[in-house]
Amino acid sequence: MKKTVNDATVLGVRGAVTYRLARPEDDQALAKLDGSFTTDSVFEVVETGEGFTLRQTPVTPPIHKVFPADEDTRADRDPELSQTVVAYSGDELCGFVESSFEPWNRRLTICDIEVAPGWRGRGLGRTLMSHAFDFAEEQGAGHVWLEVSNINAPAIGAYLKMGFAFCGLDTRLYDGTESAGEQAIFMARQIH
Repeated sequence: MKKTVNDATVLGVRGAVTYRLARPEDDQALAKLDGSFTTDSVFEVVETGEGFTLRQTPVTPPIHKVFPADEDTRADRDPELSQTVVAYSGDELCGFVESSFEPWNRRLTICDIEVAPGWRGRGLGRTLMSHAFDFAEEQGAGHVWLEVSNINAPAIGAYLKMGFAFCGLDTRLYDGTESAGEQAIFMARQIH
């Protein structure tokens, strides 16, 4: 890692994008980042006689999902066991990844990852996730884990390409929320 003159940790630069640890002055931009998505398919959870299977299914018309505002829970996390990496091009926030380590089971959880619409499909999410993988290794994590809605097929496809595999689901996690009717899919990737 290298330090800038104002002592903020810069994790790397790729093209016009600088990756660094988040600072308190980033909070407003983080809250305003557009994490919505549009998809023409979903991962349908199908009950079988012995459990469940996932089947990618086309949907017409496409679904546009805007996530409700989340409570900022970063302040509740141990700063030694959590990290938020931001990606900026000049003054524009392009994306971020927020992760938290649990020593008891050596799991690094991806709490949130978002890429601004204009920056999608350009490797930014993959680079952000690589910084989370580096943090996982620094912490001694055995695996990285995340939760994603079954309707977020674009994210699921990206996670599969990054080496994540399906490891579970919860068909009731979103009941009573704005996302009722969706199912939570859990994915994990081993850290070598």
